[in-house]
Amino acid sequence: MRLRTSSEMAAPWLFCFHHAGAGISSFTRWQRELGDAAEVVPVLLPGRGPRSREPRITDAAELMGELRELILPLLDRPYLLYGHSLGGLVAHALTLALEEDGLHPPARVVVGAVPPPHLRNLLLRSLGLPDVQLLELLVDLDAVPAEATGRDVGLWRRRVVPALRDDLRLGESLCRAGAGTRLRTPLIALAGRDDPISPLADMAEWADYTDAEFRLQTLPGGHFFVREASVPRLLREVAEELREPFQDESSAGQDGPSTLVATADRSER
Repeated sequence: MRLRTSSEMAAPWLFCFHHAGAGISSFTRWQRELGDAAEVVPVLLPGRGPRSREPRITDAAELMGELRELILPLLDRPYLLYGHSLGGLVAHALTLALEEDGLHPPARVVVGAVPPPHLRNLLLRSLGLPDVQLLELLVDLDAVPAEATGRDVGLWRRRVVPALRDDLRLGESLCRAGAGTRLRTPLIALAGRDDPISPLADMAEWADYTDAEFRLQTLPGGHFFVREASVPRLLREVAEELREPFQDESSAGQDGPSTLVATADRSER
């Protein structure tokens, strides 16, 4: 990876956290949409893709420990967090952990398609379902193709369900850790107009999770609106609100390059 000089460091980081049972492919084209407004850093959690040999994390405190190692070397400029579904709970918990440690929090935290921790969404409430019923629910929600409950059901049960269950266990741990806890960081909640898992009324309750500015915005699509261009375009606008003041500061004072650490895996980009 090419190191950046101080003159190139005006754009904030945009750390992106993926939904349950997934990798970072949803963020593949985001840099193209954001241009130079922000530098996109998709964060790949253990146990998938190039990190498939690593054990999956199901405990909120353990995950926060790993993510601190990612964030701490990169506090040389403003940054944003975006998390979709499970990733939204991750983004909220990480912001809370950084604030509690007295570290530089994100300029904005943006959560999409997940209700706040005191409300378990439909998927989290379905953690105890038998494998086939869980797959049937995912088909109904358009989260997996219909063949997941057909002739390929055995393959889906072996390859998809274990990872999904671990992610849902992580989601439950994040909910227990973060329920009712207010941030000091501005928070934006994004809701899909046709999302059956995280409806608008539930998303609105994120207003009780920050003492700073709160915004609620609806976007076209269902639960997986993260795959549409509307999300990175909105985040570009958010990033551009931050960039101009920082540009003046960066020209005055950066004296060393910044690099990404291994956790910020970009191999699916």
